[in-house]
Amino acid sequence: MTDLEILNKYQNERQTVECWTRVMGYFRPFSHFNTGKKSEFKERVWFVESNCVSCELKKAS
Repeated sequence: MTDLEILNKYQNERQTVECWTRVMGYFRPFSHFNTGKKSEFKERVWFVESNCVSCELKKAS
């Protein structure tokens, strides 16, 4: 069964996913953000530990 067939078969059982994020010290659903906050959220840079300079220094020693 292909992915498309699976999606079509279970279409009526699918649910929307609610994305929550931390804003000003508390968690809030993304769907409740105003236009400006949604724009700010999309511009965020996510931390990736493997790209961390101090992580590279620890690996080298």
